Amino acid sequence: MEGGPEAASKQEFTEFWKRATSSPYIMRLALSAGIGGLLFGYDTGVISGALLYIREDFVEVDKKLWLQEVIVSMAVAGAIIGAALGGWMNDMLGRKTSILGADIVFFLGAIVMAIAPAPWVLVVGRILVGFGVGIASMTSPLYISEASPAAIRGALVCINGLLITFGQFLSYLINLAFTKTPGTWRWMLGVAGLPAVVQFVLMLTLPESPRWLYNQGKENESRRILEKIYRADEIEGEIKAMREAVEQEKQEEGLIGQTLGEKMKAAFSNVAVRRGLYAGVTAQVAQQFVGINTVMYYSPTIVQFAGIASKSTALALSLVTSGLNAVGSILSMLCIDKYGRRKLMLLSLIAIIICLLTLTGVFYQAATTAPPIDNVDTLSFGANATCQAYLDAPNVSSWNCMKCLKAECAFCASTGGNHLPGACLAETKEVRAVCGEQKRVWFSDGCPSKIGVLAVIVLGLYILAYSPGMGSVPWVLNSEIYPLRFRGICGGIAAVSNWCANLIVSLTFLSLIHALGAAGTFLLFAGFSTIGLIAIYLLVPETKGLQFEEVEKLLQKGFNPCDCTNPKTDEEKASASK
Repeated sequence: MEGGPEAASKQEFTEFWKRATSSPYIMRLALSAGIGGLLFGYDTGVISGALLYIREDFVEVDKKLWLQEVIVSMAVAGAIIGAALGGWMNDMLGRKTSILGADIVFFLGAIVMAIAPAPWVLVVGRILVGFGVGIASMTSPLYISEASPAAIRGALVCINGLLITFGQFLSYLINLAFTKTPGTWRWMLGVAGLPAVVQFVLMLTLPESPRWLYNQGKENESRRILEKIYRADEIEGEIKAMREAVEQEKQEEGLIGQTLGEKMKAAFSNVAVRRGLYAGVTAQVAQQFVGINTVMYYSPTIVQFAGIASKSTALALSLVTSGLNAVGSILSMLCIDKYGRRKLMLLSLIAIIICLLTLTGVFYQAATTAPPIDNVDTLSFGANATCQAYLDAPNVSSWNCMKCLKAECAFCASTGGNHLPGACLAETKEVRAVCGEQKRVWFSDGCPSKIGVLAVIVLGLYILAYSPGMGSVPWVLNSEIYPLRFRGICGGIAAVSNWCANLIVSLTFLSLIHALGAAGTFLLFAGFSTIGLIAIYLLVPETKGLQFEEVEKLLQKGFNPCDCTNPKTDEEKASASK
């Protein structure tokens, strides 16, 4: 039985290559719409590097952790609004028009960020960009799905996911390219507008979704588009399927109502839908509370916490973690139908917990072995340059680099080496310049550590543990676990749950680091991951190889976590093997 899904997967990708080579129009359609995924990925990654330089230009951002968190997380807040309104826009205006609108908003947001004269303007730009991302993140895969031949639909939709990880990788490349350029972060954020312009131009040359047009009564226009996408002997079958789907939707609207309130009431009164939501929302929230977006939004900062002071080095190492994320996405495509959704998530969470606990140990060791403060060296910079908290401390002999940083000061490493005793100084541009003039390294986010590279290696392993399982599977699970008539409303609930969890995590990460330290913060995420592991084990069934109707029957009957077998009957298995 294990050979069944694998063979189907090979057949689908073989068909994909045949169609793509014989009809380049299909690939142009998928790649053009998939740029929405690239925008999503680019915005996720670009802020992580830009933040390092934004702090240099705006003193209030450097001094206020909450302002750094707001700048990062307001894109997520905008995405929540965009995702919430995106469903209405898709239904009322069409898929193509929604993508074009998202491009315009994203481009405007990128320009606002690039020219921002103050932090509050930057926040406005982040909200606009997030709004565009929220619309594009749900519309692009929908457009590709509805405008793709059924035989290769899955493979084409995967392009959107791959472009998300490519966008993250590209953002780190762009960040690295502009580290020595005047205006650094303005270029990093402004360049984001270029893919939006490219997609806008490409989408103008592409048609609207044939499914949406048919739903609007434009049958002839829909047929003309299908003739470009489908083979001649497939067109009538697709039109028949769309006709039946439209008729079924009309019947379902009569059963569950048309208003949001009526649909919500009908969904929560259905036991199968409720159990599906328990599973779907649990997977989506767990995906965020393992801490992944702290790594994607703040990875250069985390690398600096590990004791690597150079911004360009931190960005280069972050580029490696982003590349591993792309590798993990490919592994997910290869493994998900072979090993199953539930097993992949559970294995992924176990590996994530191990990595987070290891990171906890690494950062704790780095903190406890931080270089001590040299009193003579510190006072040699003068009273005005010395950390005020250090001057006021009754016992400075116990001070080390980490205690200096917790006092919101900075560590100027010794000229003899970064791991020798150094000076605890006031964190100002002027004092930093004096430290640099002496050819000494300035540490303001993390202390020099001999095991900092180990932290980066474990961070890479964490990405590899996350990406194939918790990175991709929750979205796949939510696309197949709900009954057809409730798929839109339930998918929306799960997606908003994901974005809200994302907002909570990204909005509190730096504050947690300040309050608990890097070791305590990663230990907290390990605790959340353990809760997620237990919840997924208890609530999420295996849906591999099941038809939508079979999933609904499984949820209606109730899921037993101790029974790990596929819920198909012996008779069904026998017929399947034939």
